[in-house]
Amino acid sequence: QVQLVESGGGLVQAGGSLRLSCAPSGRTFSRFAAVWFRQAPGKEREFVGAITWSGGSTYYADSVKGRFTISRDNAVNTVYLQMNSLKPEDTAVYYCAADVAYRGSSPALYHFWGQGTQVTVSS
Repeated sequence: QVQLVESGGGLVQAGGSLRLSCAPSGRTFSRFAAVWFRQAPGKEREFVGAITWSGGSTYYADSVKGRFTISRDNAVNTVYLQMNSLKPEDTAVYYCAADVAYRGSSPALYHFWGQGTQVTVSS
C-alpha cells in the first residue's frame, strides 16, 4: 500500500506560480509512475500530467502544456508539479496518484492516491 501526501497548495493571484509536492508515506516512491489530477467544484476529476518512474518521460494535458512542469527527485522520494502563469480556471483540488506504470489519463487507472491540496487562483 502506498499512501501519498500532497503539499504546497494555497491562494495565488493570476499569473503567479506555485509548486506542489507529493511524497509517499511509509515506502519508497522511486519505482512508481506519478500522475497529477485536479478536480474543480462540480466537475469531474481531470488529468493534469504524469511522469514515469525514471523521470524520463512526462505527459501533460493540453490545458497546462507550457505552463506546468512535472519533475521528480527519487533521492528524496518526491514528485513535484511546478505551476506557472496560473489562471483562475486552474482553481481546483490537486491530487497526486501513483501506480507501477503510467497507464493513461483516466483516474480509474491508478490505485494509490493522496488526499489532495487546494489551489485557488484569484483574478
